[in-house]
Amino acid sequence: MQIFATFEHSIFLELALSDLEKKGITKNNILAVSLDNRLEERRLFDTLHQADGVSLFDKGAALAVVFSVIGTSIGFVLRWGPIWWGLIGATFGFLLGFSIDVLILKMVHKRKRVSKGKQSEVILVINCRPEQVETVEHILWEHLALGVAKLEG
Repeated sequence: MQIFATFEHSIFLELALSDLEKKGITKNNILAVSLDNRLEERRLFDTLHQADGVSLFDKGAALAVVFSVIGTSIGFVLRWGPIWWGLIGATFGFLLGFSIDVLILKMVHKRKRVSKGKQSEVILVINCRPEQVETVEHILWEHLALGVAKLEG
């Protein structure tokens, strides 16, 4: 039987490995593979085939409406009239909202990712006898495995 598990890089992984060795699983039957962290930054703009769920359009559209209404209202008094001032207000509002979204995405979210210290996971593959499966699974779950799967073979 093969059991697959994923862990975060932590002391719990080391504790799970030492408990498995105490239960009779030899080092030759355990494979731990660390995943590499992403080196390149995520794209700022989505493509047709790939989207990350972050919209840079929402605040810009809302602020465009707000500033176009204000610009149109004030435009009745100003020289160029309400249409031009409404368009100027919409453009200014959209650019302001878009800039706010970009700053939030670049500064705040980047800092959150760094401060969390989130690292890649470790994939653990364990070969064991069928009678050891329950014990191995219990040890993995007890030491905070993110996921566990078994494969009969």
